[in-house]
Amino acid sequence: MQKGPDQDKQEKLIADARRNRELREKDYREQALKLYPHICSRCGREFDGKKLRELTVHHKDHNHDFNPPDGSNWELLCLYCHDIEHQEYLDQGSFGTAKPGGDNTTRVTHKPFAALEALLKEKKT
Repeated sequence: MQKGPDQDKQEKLIADARRNRELREKDYREQALKLYPHICSRCGREFDGKKLRELTVHHKDHNHDFNPPDGSNWELLCLYCHDIEHQEYLDQGSFGTAKPGGDNTTRVTHKPFAALEALLKEKKT
């Protein structure tokens, strides 16, 4: 199948957008690593050497185009905490302002360990 001129334009546009995003990310990552200690803001783990690549720049307002030079929209998070932060953000969008398990109108009522304390006490006696 041959590519048409429109498809070539589209592929070039996509490649340019990816390249620009990578350059922008590299720029603000380097700035953030200069501004902040190499510690995850959420779990407190320290990163250095090869492990430094596991430390990511998180945009507090989730807008990757808002990169003030003072770093006020950034925080450094490890890969794990960054994933958790974005999942919570997605959950807020799906479940409203309250997070799952928070003050939602539908709640989980099943408590699988509710009788555990009583069972443990019975075994001790």
